Amino acid sequence: MPKIIPIRDLKNTSEISQMCIEESEPIYVTKNGYGDMVIMGMKLYEEKMFMLDVYNKLNAAEEQLNDGKVIDGSVSLKNIRDKYNV
Repeated sequence: MPKIIPIRDLKNTSEISQMCIEESEPIYVTKNGYGDMVIMGMKLYEEKMFMLDVYNKLNAAEEQLNDGKVIDGSVSLKNIRDKYNV
């Protein structure tokens, strides 16, 4: 369940920091009852950025596949072997 806190609670920085470390999902901050910000711990942020990078690479690979920009695996290996005399 997402954690939602009012913006006035941000005054308690050490408590907010601890909350960010303990939570496994972002913390939503509201202002006047409406969503205003999202905060998260550094570890969670890095995990999210890593997964975003993976999804972007998968999307690019899918586009290349759809555009026919692929080489057969055996042909590719032969080209590498020929290039590096392996």
